[in-house]
Amino acid sequence: MLDVGCLMLATMTPEHQKQHEDMVAYEMIQNLKEIYEVQARQEKYETSKALFQCKMSEGFPVGAHVIKMMGYIQTLEKLGFPLKDELTTDVVLQSLPDSFNQFVLNFNMNEINKTLPQLLGMLRTAEGNMKKNGSKSILMVCEAKGKRKKVAKSKGNGKTKLLRAITL
Repeated sequence: MLDVGCLMLATMTPEHQKQHEDMVAYEMIQNLKEIYEVQARQEKYETSKALFQCKMSEGFPVGAHVIKMMGYIQTLEKLGFPLKDELTTDVVLQSLPDSFNQFVLNFNMNEINKTLPQLLGMLRTAEGNMKKNGSKSILMVCEAKGKRKKVAKSKGNGKTKLLRAITL
């Protein structure tokens, strides 16, 4: 039967082999964990910092920006620091420039739950529509989910116009 310690030593660099040759498998694992745990913690810190500071510049393609952020999110997951879907969506939406404010407003008002690839598709569609229409605002209308109540709004000429507001 093959010894696990021998197998581990065979896969190591010569420097690591010398350091671990007198240890059993468990001791090797513990030692390697101590060596690389600090490095992994630093990588988690740097990756999360890059993710949370990510801000898309106006005019930059949304696809490249979101894919870069998805890379950070996947790296954090591989490092044992997975983020919940709702948080990843919020981080991506918060990183967008002001030209996407209407999209973000509609996304949040309609309580849309999408995966990051689905969100990316929606953002690319919105970006394409913004380019076609210049910088005009895009309004997405969906069925209301809350109670409706009447709200009075003054037109400035003394007359009052009744509008319907949605209370969520």
